[in-house]
Amino acid sequence: MLKPIRTETAPKPFSNYEQGIEIAPGARIVHVSGQVGAEVNGTIPADATRQHELAWDNALAILAAAGMDHTNVVDAHVYITDRSHLGISREVRDRKLKGHLPASTLLVVAGLADPRLVVEVDLVAAAPAT
Repeated sequence: MLKPIRTETAPKPFSNYEQGIEIAPGARIVHVSGQVGAEVNGTIPADATRQHELAWDNALAILAAAGMDHTNVVDAHVYITDRSHLGISREVRDRKLKGHLPASTLLVVAGLADPRLVVEVDLVAAAPAT
């Protein structure tokens, strides 16, 4: 249902992601709005690693509500506010995706909506039509 696209005529990925993903025709597609590193009650922890964990947990919880999981992720965008969090971001992404390789973009941005936030994750996922 999700077909990795790989070519030698473009650079290989710099970490654990695919160059591209093709979605089979007729699939259900879910776009997950950007999720930040906040607890369900809105509390924003000061710890950067905890925020990365929560951002992924929140995004994956929305996928679960749609009947999908990490294996359905087609594309992941991660926005971080501090380049020094690059290692944290990649480690948490890889752990949360459990070896699944979507297309992925990691961006360093000047800031997010709340200055206490250090990460935001949005996803596109696909599953067979029901």
